[in-house]
Amino acid sequence: MDAKIIGETLPAVICKLKKGESILTENGGMSWMDSGIEMKTTTNGGIMKGIGRAFAGESLFMNVYTAQEDDVEIGFSSCFPGQILEYDLKEGETIIAQKRAFLCSENTVDIAMQFRKKLGAGFFGGEGFIMQKITGPGKVFLEIDGSVVKKELQAGEKLKVDNGYVAAMTKDVKLNIETVKGVKNIVFGGEGLFLTTLEGPGTVWLQTMPISKLSSLLYVGTAR
Repeated sequence: MDAKIIGETLPAVICKLKKGESILTENGGMSWMDSGIEMKTTTNGGIMKGIGRAFAGESLFMNVYTAQEDDVEIGFSSCFPGQILEYDLKEGETIIAQKRAFLCSENTVDIAMQFRKKLGAGFFGGEGFIMQKITGPGKVFLEIDGSVVKKELQAGEKLKVDNGYVAAMTKDVKLNIETVKGVKNIVFGGEGLFLTTLEGPGTVWLQTMPISKLSSLLYVGTAR
């Protein structure tokens, strides 16, 4: 499969398929396609796995698009202003992404829910209890809110992030929360009571404008 990402503020990924190649997306994720492509709706692993994906922000049913001839194209557009992150997963390689990040992937990629065991991180970490666990092999495309900032963390290296700015990370990165120190910092600092802490080793992808933050800014603006 060949793929190219087009656009800037509202990007799309266009995939060119050879006969027999398939690509997977959530229900309703396709934007356009050539006539030589066949669609099949499936739970992609059974009803329980579909329910797990639903908890992780995706649809219960997935659509699989399979090329019936060579060099046919299919396009998937981002749902909001941002960027599309392409990642080529090796066999058994896993990345953890925010809910609703998955856009499309090769049919060999597995999408499941990742349950965060620590109550504090789930309640106050900004990403919620459930994230998306995406395992290879195959190419996967993720929707990122705003622009992407990539950080490489060494073993034991920590990065403090405001809630909601974590887009994705490799599976070995530890995610936790910590309390902002100082009463004045909490009351007047504008960052809230908690920060997300990421600890390496691993790769972290941050997003510059979480939809949750954009929604709150728009709400405040309309309320004035």
